[in-house]
Amino acid sequence: MGIKRFYDAHVMPRLITLACGQKGIEERRRAVVPLAQGKVFELGCGGGLNQPLYDGEKVTSFAGIDPHEKLLSGARERAEARGWEHDIRQGYGENIPFPDSSFDTAVCTYTLCSVEDPAKVLEELRRVLKPRGRLLFLEHGKSPEASVARWQERIEPVWKPMAGGCHLTRPIGSSLRAAGFEVEPMGQAYLDKAPKIMGWMEWGVARRAGA
Repeated sequence: MGIKRFYDAHVMPRLITLACGQKGIEERRRAVVPLAQGKVFELGCGGGLNQPLYDGEKVTSFAGIDPHEKLLSGARERAEARGWEHDIRQGYGENIPFPDSSFDTAVCTYTLCSVEDPAKVLEELRRVLKPRGRLLFLEHGKSPEASVARWQERIEPVWKPMAGGCHLTRPIGSSLRAAGFEVEPMGQAYLDKAPKIMGWMEWGVARRAGA
């Protein structure tokens, strides 16, 4: 196995899990994840960082996908410990392996930055949600400050290979709206103590437009 393949398979997933579990990020998760209810689907569930934050009295079943098979065993163990009915699979957001209108809630935290085709992923999330279902999102992306956004564009080509394909320049709210969601923002801010080029966050609730 080459160095890059070893890094992508063994090192990078652990680094991302550690980075996404830092204090400021967990506080944002605590504002979003407990809102989930009913049949829940989580995109990028492999790290398992969200599972302790769900309100067990509101969640009736849990499903999720992640491309990193090595992370899924931990996610399954956490679901078992909670006593949830669960279906956790290896997979990609561009082709979510569940039927139309399957879920009351979809949860997406720090995932859209690294998917191959964010528009297709959002289309899939909209498809698997019930007509009145909700997408809970917490993402980092393109800064609204032009000077910061320019630096994000410069650094992104170097950043992506080190961070599992993570993009710094993807817009968040506008991408959701373009995919047919109505967005209810809960907040947006830079992450404390993080460089601005990596720290712009937006979080909130999105619903299928017209539902």
